[in-house]
Amino acid sequence: MKTIEHWVDGAPYEGTPTGRFAVENPATGEVEAELLQASDADLDHAVEVAKTAQKAWAKVPLAKRVDIMFKMRQLVLDHQDELAKLIVAEHGKNYSDAIGELQRGRETLDFACGINAALKGEHSFDISRGVDIHTLRQPVGVVAGICPFNFPAMVPMWMHPVAIATGNAFILKPASATPSAALLTAQLYKEAGLPDGVFNVVSGNRTMVTKVLEHPGIDAISFVGSTPVAHIVQDTGVSHGKRVQALGGANNHAIVLPDADMEFAAGHISAAAFGAAGERCMALPVVVAVGGVGPALAQKVKEHAEKIKVGPGMGEGIEMGPVIDAKSKDFIVSLIDDAEQRGSDIVLDGRSLVIPGHENGHFLGPTIIDNVPLDAPAYKEEVFGPVLTIVHADTYEEAIKIVNSSEFGNGAAIFTNDGGMARRFSLEAEAGMIGINVPIPTPVAYYSFGGWKQSLLGDTHIHGPEGVKFYTRGKAVTSRWPSEQSYSATMSFQRED
Repeated sequence: MKTIEHWVDGAPYEGTPTGRFAVENPATGEVEAELLQASDADLDHAVEVAKTAQKAWAKVPLAKRVDIMFKMRQLVLDHQDELAKLIVAEHGKNYSDAIGELQRGRETLDFACGINAALKGEHSFDISRGVDIHTLRQPVGVVAGICPFNFPAMVPMWMHPVAIATGNAFILKPASATPSAALLTAQLYKEAGLPDGVFNVVSGNRTMVTKVLEHPGIDAISFVGSTPVAHIVQDTGVSHGKRVQALGGANNHAIVLPDADMEFAAGHISAAAFGAAGERCMALPVVVAVGGVGPALAQKVKEHAEKIKVGPGMGEGIEMGPVIDAKSKDFIVSLIDDAEQRGSDIVLDGRSLVIPGHENGHFLGPTIIDNVPLDAPAYKEEVFGPVLTIVHADTYEEAIKIVNSSEFGNGAAIFTNDGGMARRFSLEAEAGMIGINVPIPTPVAYYSFGGWKQSLLGDTHIHGPEGVKFYTRGKAVTSRWPSEQSYSATMSFQRED
């Protein structure tokens, strides 16, 4: 049985584990590795290493930091096949989705390669006689990243490149189900020339996460996960004096107006709802069909969804893999069962899907549920599976009320050919990321990712310009030089003489 260790001070680190977590392949249901769970002493050691390394790293010239980020970007590109296969083996997503995840993660590395421009300050001279002022941004210190299972490489890459490029040390706590991409990332940073101790990986259970939130040596915490846990992270971290950004759950909606190109909308809705088995915080689980277009739209989405080839992620032509584990599958099935019992129409049913040779894998087929009541858990909760629910509205005004009544506000989209309605929606939708005929409106990394309401606690979005602000502290320096006045007086006397 393979043992997965931590990474501390530039090398694999075993420490004094408190237990082992079984890492399984979701496509087979078989345990393929055991992940060491860190003790309090292991975390203390990692923090001390990071603190020492950060003090030296913060003094490294920007040109050198940028050089390392360029090398890291190229190494991720060179090793993307290896990284993608690790993601497929532990998460279950198909290979092309894993490659896509790495491409989106590299966008943040691209941004970090230009961190010298992002860190420019401001300067004003003679704000008073002989007085100047300038601003600068300095690293916060030691940053911890707590990441979810669904994007083992991309979500951490939304954090550590910006944190490291701005002069911080980083401790990554990966999801226990998908840890291996983090360890390979650590090796690549070392190969890129990053000093030992600046990037560390420490795995553990909830007890260790609590220790991270309370640890006096950790200055900031970046978190992506469920909303209930985001509240714990935010409340505990802030109460212990830390800077926190906590991104929570989502239940993204897309309005489809009668004037929309239905074939176009159906194809994109199918991809957004069922890609990566729906295990995306920006997946599209809800469509609000306006003006009676729901039944026809459901059939068109079904035509696309039925063509999706489901199976183990490395299989030829596979477009959708399993969900992460048996518990998740049972939860998703229970939501479908409940919606059916409430009278919803099961347009496409993926509950009985079995993949020959992978009978113990955690597979579900694409599922479409029409006429879902707004009080059904399948509509209200974050399903995080390959399920599309369709609800109905007579007018746009009714539809936008449905969208905005959700407790979440990560992303929202509209399908329409009416520019005026699209503009109105972009202003009225209560979500942090808006798509116009784009069902997954994740911004590129030189913008920032983040939602509203229960999808983001705190006020700072992740990566991009807001990421720079989160990982740095502003400082204003006001200066006067008495020697300038003395020098001027001396020169004046000499000229008169």
